[in-house]
Amino acid sequence: MDFTHLNEQGRAKMVDVTHKEDTKRLAVAQARIVMNKETLEKIKSGGIKKGDVLAVAQVAGIMGAKKTADLIPMCHPLFITGVDINFTLDEEKSEIIITSEVKTTGKTGVEMEALTAVSVAALTIYDMCKAVDRWMKITDIKLVEKMGGKSGHLLREGD
Repeated sequence: MDFTHLNEQGRAKMVDVTHKEDTKRLAVAQARIVMNKETLEKIKSGGIKKGDVLAVAQVAGIMGAKKTADLIPMCHPLFITGVDINFTLDEEKSEIIITSEVKTTGKTGVEMEALTAVSVAALTIYDMCKAVDRWMKITDIKLVEKMGGKSGHLLREGD
């Protein structure tokens, strides 16, 4: 498979999607943020002084999805039709699993928007909690599912 973001001179370009058909598209991404047990407990109980960590991270993740084309140089600005962010608190592993689902109807997919959403949500959790836990770790940022376009429906298997 050739790289599609290079021109004849080997320099970066934005891919031309003019010829592509509009299709319904969906992307689901995940990230994890691992922390001290006390930090997770403070998030659950509302004990973080900066406010409701998950509510702020949810809004930040949605904003991140909407701003992806401003952050990633070769991403097309898209009309996003829906963004949802969910959090799963795993007390045994002392982590929060962040899942985003992004939808559009258009010529190109929303994988980057879904990945940006979970990344920004994780960074927001870090920012709001760093005063009590500087060594939190953001990990496992990945695409979980993709639907629409030429490749159809793809679902990550295994991890």
